[in-house]
Amino acid sequence: MAEQKHTKVIMAVFLIGAFFMILNETLLNIALKELMEQFNISRATVQWMASGFMMVIAIVSPLSALIIQWFTTRRLFLFIIVVFIAGSFIAGMAVNFPMLLTGRMIQAIGTGLIMPLIMNTMLMMFDVSVRGRVMGFFGLIIMFAPAIGPTLSGVIVDYLGWRWLFFSVIPFMVFAFIFGWRYLENVGEVTRPKIDILSVVLSTVGITGIIYSISMASDADILSAQILVPFIIGLISAIAFIRRQLKLTTPILDFRVLQVRNYRRGMLIFVIVVMSLFASEIVMPMYLQGPMGFSAKLAGLILLPGALLNGLLSPVMGRIFDSVGPRKMIIPGLVTLLVVMIFYTTIHPGVPVWQFIVAYMLLMVAVAAIMMPSSTNGLNALPTEKYPHGTAIFNVLQPLAGSAGISVFVGILTGVQNNEMSKHTEVTQAVQDQAMTAGLHAAYLFAIALIVIGIVIAVTLTNAANESKQQIIE
Repeated sequence: MAEQKHTKVIMAVFLIGAFFMILNETLLNIALKELMEQFNISRATVQWMASGFMMVIAIVSPLSALIIQWFTTRRLFLFIIVVFIAGSFIAGMAVNFPMLLTGRMIQAIGTGLIMPLIMNTMLMMFDVSVRGRVMGFFGLIIMFAPAIGPTLSGVIVDYLGWRWLFFSVIPFMVFAFIFGWRYLENVGEVTRPKIDILSVVLSTVGITGIIYSISMASDADILSAQILVPFIIGLISAIAFIRRQLKLTTPILDFRVLQVRNYRRGMLIFVIVVMSLFASEIVMPMYLQGPMGFSAKLAGLILLPGALLNGLLSPVMGRIFDSVGPRKMIIPGLVTLLVVMIFYTTIHPGVPVWQFIVAYMLLMVAVAAIMMPSSTNGLNALPTEKYPHGTAIFNVLQPLAGSAGISVFVGILTGVQNNEMSKHTEVTQAVQDQAMTAGLHAAYLFAIALIVIGIVIAVTLTNAANESKQQIIE
């Protein structure tokens, strides 16, 4: 099937759309400080541009396995593009923060559906023997977006203003729509399984409650009703959702895939890396523009080499994965990530810029060696009919883990920073910088603990491509 002529056309159409969606996601990381000043909001509030975005992705992702089976590839892709354009326009026209956040969340609907659609299509089109290579090429295209995102964001914010972060992607998405309308062909069959409305409600309430409470924890008392009530409601709903899926003959999300050892372990490693990476991509730009005193443009340039290297290495990592399997890539990657996190616990405003650049390059090399191998090896372990559910769970966990990582990192940073400043009667700029540095160090100590757990799990991985499929008990 991989040799069919339409394969390259299908992937080209997908990658055009996905590239600009992911580009827009990373464009905002550098702009958060600008948005705080523009709308006079706190660090905990502005993080909703990331947490809210990921919350919607997490809500949509469980439904993706069902939606993919209800609509043709072409129709679903065109719908995704239209939704994303609408969200971009609303956000760009925003007159207040709620309107901006609404547009951002509408964008997230499109982003939350495009990745499961692409991953499921690739699993359907390509044999297990070449998936590492294909995923690697996909990674090259997709990782190039976050590579140029921070730098491009800095230039746009400094010269055009933050609104153009949203307006600038609209022409490209219109092109993706026209290209998809004309050339995209359908992959797979439309089976239209029964929709369980109660499952949809439980999933939505569960994810919303959990992510909302986690995101608000950095800005409120963790034992307050504002945090506990939505968390408890969300947790109960999530448990009820999982129990219901295990009883249904056609579940929205089949959690039985977690019975598969390599899938489960790869998923845990993936979650740990996502928590560390997403949190770093929010916290580090804040530090570079705060105590380090860099402009948005310069902060983006500092992160550019590492992000570019990550994208360029993705095809290489894919080929290596096909040759050596997961362990020989993931374990060295996690050890490298651990070294970088240890370095981050020692940084201060006097650290030379080149050290930040080298550290971030090492971080992104480590991520390239971990994320694709852990997810691909896990999916390779699943039976073909479980691919939509396997990809959907990964896409649910990514925003959940990212949101949790951001909230925990920002919460630790803010808590330690406030505690340090309370020790001084006069809070000067030097005191604020010193306090934020202490908070940053504490946040990365938490990341170190996570990565050590990841290393322990990675030691137990095996190469799913060389093994028979583990039977799933229905």
